[in-house]
Amino acid sequence: MAEPGKRVGLFVTCLVDLIRPSVGFAAVKLLEDAGCTVEVPAQSCCGQPAYNSGDRTTTRAIAEQVIEAFAPYDYVVAPSGSCAGMLKTHYPELFAGDEAWRARVEAFCAKTYELVSFLVDVLRVRDVHARFDGSVTYHDSCAGLRELGIKGQPRILLKGVQGLTLTELRDAEVCCGFGGTFCVKYPEISDTIVGKKTDHIVAAGAGTLLAGDLGCLMNMAGKLQRQGRAMKVRHVAEVLAGMADGPAIGEPEPETRAKVPA
Repeated sequence: MAEPGKRVGLFVTCLVDLIRPSVGFAAVKLLEDAGCTVEVPAQSCCGQPAYNSGDRTTTRAIAEQVIEAFAPYDYVVAPSGSCAGMLKTHYPELFAGDEAWRARVEAFCAKTYELVSFLVDVLRVRDVHARFDGSVTYHDSCAGLRELGIKGQPRILLKGVQGLTLTELRDAEVCCGFGGTFCVKYPEISDTIVGKKTDHIVAAGAGTLLAGDLGCLMNMAGKLQRQGRAMKVRHVAEVLAGMADGPAIGEPEPETRAKVPA
């Protein structure tokens, strides 16, 4: 468990904020259940789209804002291997040779983690006391796997979820084709890659696909829908937090607006 008084600054991520806020709420629940005090400071993008497009000047300006916003916290946690990888492994490149920022950047990177990795590797959580009745398969997102070494951590936690059966996905470590701006620059290649991925997903025979990156999940969910294949797609945090009752990724949200009489 976290030490008493430890404060976690949640880096929500753009996609979670704009597309899937339930992932953010699931992250808060998991962290608070593990004994953390969670706050969400004012924040912007991690800078990855600009970085991937070669705009280092804009990325550096964004990074300075992020480091400043999260300075008061003991830890920085993001429910995304992609964004956490940007924060932890690529920020130092932006400040290379800048002695005025070196100590601040090193301190920021040292306290930054992806959500599931933080739960398992730092807080030593092994049981989240959740239940999910069904079979799942898991996609290992590129950034989390290759930049942060996230592989066993989600499986450790999923193993303890009551009612859940995990079926390993063939080529789980192979890219889904999203790749941030890659899918925009090379749409035909991206579509071919995700098509192979969805073939393996369906072949796994599970009812739900899980991953730790919303970009990957949206890409795979979109392809599955275009192919007319029935598959629930969810962020792993939603299942671990016991918050997987609502619409899956790509499904329409329930109507919440008041209906005007005809």
